[in-house]
Parts: sequence; C-alpha cells; structure tokens
Amino acid sequence: MDLKIVFTGTPGAGKTTAIAALSDLAPIVTDVANTDPGLGKAVTTVSMDYGHVDLDEGVRVRLFGTPGQQRFDFMWRILVEQALGLVILIDNSRPDPLADLRVYLDAFADLLPRMNCVVGVGRTLECPVPTPDDFADLLAERDLAAPVLAVDVRERRDVLRLIDAILSQAEAAA
Repeated sequence: MDLKIVFTGTPGAGKTTAIAALSDLAPIVTDVANTDPGLGKAVTTVSMDYGHVDLDEGVRVRLFGTPGQQRFDFMWRILVEQALGLVILIDNSRPDPLADLRVYLDAFADLLPRMNCVVGVGRTLECPVPTPDDFADLLAERDLAAPVLAVDVRERRDVLRLIDAILSQAEAAA
C-alpha cells in the first residue's frame, strides 16, 4: 500500500532536510541557487522534494516537500492532492513563528478540517518561545485539533514521529 504525506512550511523550516533524514533513497530535490537575500540560504526548493520510506507490512510512505516561498503556493495545492496528511514545519527562530503557521493554516483552511495534520516546530532548544502550547492554542482558535511536536528535522526518529502522528490520526478516523 502506498500513502502520501506532504511537508510544507517556510523557507528554511527543514522540509528538504526532514525528507532526507527519513527517506530510504536519496531524495529527489528541485533546489536552485537562491536569489532572495532575505532567505539567508544558498539554495531553495522551487518545485518539490520527493523521497519515500518503507514501513512494516508493505506500507510505503511517499514524502513530498513543497517549496516554502509563497510565490510558489500554486505548488502547495497541487502536491497536497490525494495526500493522507500534511506536516507543517515551523522554524521557531524566525521573527514570528505563529504568523508563519497562520500562513499555512490560511492556505489549507478548506482542507484542514478533514485532513490529517501535524505541526512540527524546530529550533525550540535555542528559541523556546513560542511554546508548543502557543501553537496548539492557535490551532484551537480555528477549531483544529492537530498535534504539535518539537522536532529536530535532522533526526530520523523525530521525523518518524511526525509520520506516526499522521498515521495514528488516519487509523483513528478509519
């Protein structure tokens, strides 16, 4: 059985890194040289990232990563089609991580009430505020019940926790 999970979030939140940490194959990436000095990184994704991980009992999870820049938001909607779930990655070291989450909650507002979702918050050790509870409060304001997990996207076990959260939601809804 093949399942599809999409990773989205701001540039630099770790979508490409998370997929690379979990994928059983070298991920396919569409990174190009970054021309936006505001992003603070050398390359950026312009189409998508792809990898997959094989789980027990013949389950393959296909991992798709969206570009983070809002000018590529048309790809967000394309990539989320037929997805089992959505992982929203937030970089807690950015100036306003809660505003960053709002961007993705707004972009997927019509899908989130019926889609499995988890919010992964990175860089929480060096930037402990806002807290996971603050993110959960924002979700609750929108009547969304999605887990919020502090993660290090470089760590396979942390990324696997995000996938497990999606799979658990899907199983509970079945």
